[in-house]
Amino acid sequence: MRFSLIALACGLAGPAMAEDIYPATLAGHAILPAFSMIAPPEDAPRDLLISGKFTGKGRNEAPMSVMGDTGKNYGQHPTGISLPFIGQPVQGMSGFAMNRAEDGSWFTLTDNGFGSKLNSPDAMLFFHRMAPDFETGKVERLETVFLNDPDHKVPFRIANEGTESRYLTGSDFDTESIQYLDGEIWIGDEFGPYILRVARDGRVLDVFATRLDGEVLTGPDTAGTIVPAAPGKDFRVQRSGGYEGMALQPGSNLLWAMLEKPLLVEGGETEGDFLRVLVFDPARADWTGDSYRFKLSEGATAIGDFNFIDDTRALVIERDNGEGDAAKACAEGADAASCYPLPAKVKNIVLVDTASRDDQGYIRRIGHVNLMDIADPEGKALAGLKPAEGNFSFPFFTIENVARVDETHILVANDNNLPFSGGREIGRAAENEFILLSVPELLAAK
Repeated sequence: MRFSLIALACGLAGPAMAEDIYPATLAGHAILPAFSMIAPPEDAPRDLLISGKFTGKGRNEAPMSVMGDTGKNYGQHPTGISLPFIGQPVQGMSGFAMNRAEDGSWFTLTDNGFGSKLNSPDAMLFFHRMAPDFETGKVERLETVFLNDPDHKVPFRIANEGTESRYLTGSDFDTESIQYLDGEIWIGDEFGPYILRVARDGRVLDVFATRLDGEVLTGPDTAGTIVPAAPGKDFRVQRSGGYEGMALQPGSNLLWAMLEKPLLVEGGETEGDFLRVLVFDPARADWTGDSYRFKLSEGATAIGDFNFIDDTRALVIERDNGEGDAAKACAEGADAASCYPLPAKVKNIVLVDTASRDDQGYIRRIGHVNLMDIADPEGKALAGLKPAEGNFSFPFFTIENVARVDETHILVANDNNLPFSGGREIGRAAENEFILLSVPELLAAK
């Protein structure tokens, strides 16, 4: 069964859309615990043994001394996990590679650490191989590879510039999307935005700046952006608006890199309620010059991931900035300590056809599944992580991982922003949840 949603265009933002909503059924549920830590490599600077020292108003070197919370906009709920950490947090799953490792495990990566360039100089950057087991409900971390720059390929000064090992941190890049191609890792960054070519052992091989219509795109966190800078004039990419999704197209092996947020125009406004998609050719190590547009649905503010399922069709996560079950939304004037002031509403997995575009370059949206309304007739949701009544939902602020598993299933996972996000339960940090969804109608749609 499917339902039809009519989304009306606004002004010149894009064409009118008729879009189908398809059902989703929970087929598996597994977690990697929120508080999952790993030790830095033996040759890393001792500074990196403790992470999160700069997440407050000043330096704090006392481990586990300051409780994390969800922030003012989300009720400032404590999450039960305190900073700084001893070790490096595995949190922040921020993209699945379409091509899996030889053993069938999934390549994914941890993002910049604690949310900004300023607070993450001691958060190391790394990617992983993960294996969710839906029989046991657990996710096994099979491998972690730390990013480093021994050959000085990064074109700006890094946080660990003067060290021998030159490990990269969240002050250097915000790594948000990943692909695996011919034994190498390709990573989309939000700060530059840049595309990184990385060896399987974590060595940076190349760093590519972004070009749109022949001009280099930059943001407020790009190396070389000088303050004061005028948004839309001196830079066009919004803060945290770089490559949240980067899809690898089968057959062509082209990378379709999608910005997380709309570009800015002179005066500081956005150019519309759409996101740019730029195409990069790894074989030529250059941009093709092609760019397209992804239209956000009403209420959506950003995307979380982007992956092809065949030569032309792809999945995109679109989301709002909400977090938490709408059934526990704060009433007007209520104390936000026991409710969600900004609950989740728009959390979709959208199927698009990249080969079908209008004369403005808008990619056709075929339909979507609603992650706030997932059927669970077989009781697959893990104990303590399912609602008391109603369908299962995925009410997290940042849902940043989606990939096709087979002809009827997709895999979805959240970024838990440790220790700053909740969503599942007030007063408890969000776990890294992996859900297997049965969505045969969505995957068969044309």
